[in-house]
Amino acid sequence: MSHQLLKGKKGIISGALDERSIAWKTALACVAEGAEIVLTNAPIAMRMGKINELAKLCNCPVIPADATNIADIENLMQKSMEHFGGKMDFILHSIGMSPNVRKSIAYTNTNYENFLKTLDISALSFHRFLQTAMKLDAINEWGSVVALSYIAAQRTFPGYNDMADAKAVMESIARSFGYSYGFAKKVRVNTISQSPTVTTAGSGVSGFDVFLHYADITSPLGNASAEDCANYCVMLFSDYTRMVTMQNLFHDGGFSNTGVSHLIVEEIMAGNKVEE
Repeated sequence: MSHQLLKGKKGIISGALDERSIAWKTALACVAEGAEIVLTNAPIAMRMGKINELAKLCNCPVIPADATNIADIENLMQKSMEHFGGKMDFILHSIGMSPNVRKSIAYTNTNYENFLKTLDISALSFHRFLQTAMKLDAINEWGSVVALSYIAAQRTFPGYNDMADAKAVMESIARSFGYSYGFAKKVRVNTISQSPTVTTAGSGVSGFDVFLHYADITSPLGNASAEDCANYCVMLFSDYTRMVTMQNLFHDGGFSNTGVSHLIVEEIMAGNKVEE
């Protein structure tokens, strides 16, 4: 049920690839709540995905932008403001990619050129979005910028590889830039640490199915879905979270605060009995 939480608000949604993307769900949720949006993704991702289908559903334009190219991001911000007829109110950063993960190169044997690409695409792109928005004064006061993260920024998850380092850098950028942007323009900056979610990007991580199952039986509420995350993004874009900034917000069904669950204990005990 729509409550029109974003009525009259305008924003950019990055990173929507297909129906499984959290960004895809967030775009639909924002429009359902009354927002006007612009979609963006890298040209190669646009060719691989279905973003033009989403644009039709949302009745919005698509403005290509390579998140590693500052000129592209400036063009995205300027063209978006032209489309909106003024400043915007929110931005979703849902961008991440690791060549080392894609090529199954172990973290302890990392290819450093790939590592730098991971940091550039997955973390520094967030800084570029914020820096460009601030320079162009593209976001209204009390606007909201949100980036999607994962608990591997704080804890070790084998297989998540250098993406863990990128998420840690990204969360630090949210704090550091959130401080400056808050004092300068009252713009708030946060990250959401989402449950492992079945997306095209997430599914590429080694052992992802195990991550998914482990988190689900650890979390008292189970894993948060992409739809739930989209709704959480809507809340963070809304005026109901005007005083929330510089936070990494765990949206994971309680996983981040649970040591071990009875379900895990029961699974292990059942496995031991089979071995006996």
